[in-house]
Amino acid sequence: MTRSARTASRRAGRASSRRGTCAPGTDVTATSVPTIRCAVYTRKSTQEGLEQEFNSLDAQRDAAEAYILSQRGAGWELVPTHYDDGGFTGANTERPGLTRLLGDIEDGRVDAVVVYKVDRLSRSLLDFSKLLEFLDEHEVAFVSVTQQFSTATSAGRLMLHILLSFAQFERETIAERTRDKMRAARRKGRWTGGTLLLGYDVHADGGKIIVNEDEAARVRELFSIYIREKSLAATARELNARGWTMKSWTTKKGYLHQGGRFTKANVRGLLTNVGYTGRVRQGDTIYAGMHDAIIDDAVWQKAQEFLAYNARTGGKRARNKHGALLRGLLRCTPCDAPMGHTYTAKGTKRYRYYVCNEASRHGWGSCPSKSIPAAEIERFVVDRIRAIGSDEDLRAATLAEATEQHAATIARLRTNESAHEKEARRLADEVKRLAGTGDAERLADTHERAADVEQRLSEVRARIAATTGDRIDEGDLATALSLFDPVWEALFPKEQARVLRLLVERVGYDGAAGTLAITFRPSGIRALADEIGGGDEEASS
Repeated sequence: MTRSARTASRRAGRASSRRGTCAPGTDVTATSVPTIRCAVYTRKSTQEGLEQEFNSLDAQRDAAEAYILSQRGAGWELVPTHYDDGGFTGANTERPGLTRLLGDIEDGRVDAVVVYKVDRLSRSLLDFSKLLEFLDEHEVAFVSVTQQFSTATSAGRLMLHILLSFAQFERETIAERTRDKMRAARRKGRWTGGTLLLGYDVHADGGKIIVNEDEAARVRELFSIYIREKSLAATARELNARGWTMKSWTTKKGYLHQGGRFTKANVRGLLTNVGYTGRVRQGDTIYAGMHDAIIDDAVWQKAQEFLAYNARTGGKRARNKHGALLRGLLRCTPCDAPMGHTYTAKGTKRYRYYVCNEASRHGWGSCPSKSIPAAEIERFVVDRIRAIGSDEDLRAATLAEATEQHAATIARLRTNESAHEKEARRLADEVKRLAGTGDAERLADTHERAADVEQRLSEVRARIAATTGDRIDEGDLATALSLFDPVWEALFPKEQARVLRLLVERVGYDGAAGTLAITFRPSGIRALADEIGGGDEEASS
């Protein structure tokens, strides 16, 4: 019998329904009953339990085969091929069993698809609509063993879409609950799986990570190299030259994740991973983690400062062909705006200037500083730093000012700490009050806000600890400023710019008053002093 003849015969035998199920006991004669080849499709979202002798896929198939057998009088006949997808989600159609089934349908080997429930075929309303359209095009019936309907009528199609809508709703609800559970776990500082971080291993009992001391030493060295080189590319090159690789580990299922070479991208990913400080990130919020830190807060903060600076400048320090030493440091004090570097050319000669951004945007009349010759102000700043290094009185005054700035920063952080502590106490009292009211929604929301405040409090305290460690003394200042005289002129422009950015946080220029204010960076002074001191030790050894 040809396919067209078989289709016509099937249509004649099922006058009441072109699609769907055939009621048992249909009164047809043996000669008029067409053969309807029924393929059973089964699916399970996870691999759990599939190793059992009789699993969920077997149960689905048994129910479908029993149903087909009950329709034997209507010409139903089981296709022996198994179309099973164990461990595949119903959220998409990328499944090997389903792919084989669709191929056999196209080849004309299947007249009806039988499933245990609608959601076994798909949990996506859009995907199911496309699959149903595909079945219609090939005149193949769709049958659900536990849900009786006919797709030949508008009411039957409506029922099918309602059932599928609930299936999709269930899938999305499960996914949302899973995400909520992971967010709650992260708020408590738990490791929630995913790519394993270099420097850590999964605990033998699972559910948390522990420090891998050998890898942790490499992580610390990675941060040290970056802080020294200030370059992602240079850091990656040195790590690769040492023969080191990214994290390699084996999953519970035995799949090997092989660590590859270091690149700028994955070095940045490691440097910005807050997990190394013993914390976890959930969205834009950071929480105290349950694992040990590998990198202390001071080193972490220093790396982030260099990364942030490079992100702002796009690496312009390396491409500073005009030698703008104060690029990114100089600001117009009256306008509180940056002063950008520019130049004018007359013939073959170039004249460099720093121009207030406000004056550039709104006209010269809007700014009292306007512009200043670049070479003049750069020379003035360098000479000022040289003078501080050689004059004890100036050095003492500079140290006093730096100490005052440091104290002001600590005071500001302490004020923030006090405010967060007060808010944390208030929310703790609110939690206690709500615990006896039975208002679960408000209680959960208050718990979440309390956790956020505790995290911010932890971050402020970490900054206080790091800033306290940046306090400098006269010896640090004298050592750091000694680089200017007599070595300064021997430095390359790139190195001069690096030293300035270590020492100086900003240079404020007031064109109206004719004054210049240099704000030193305590952490940079300490870093440069350590760097010079380390070089002296190496030289002496």
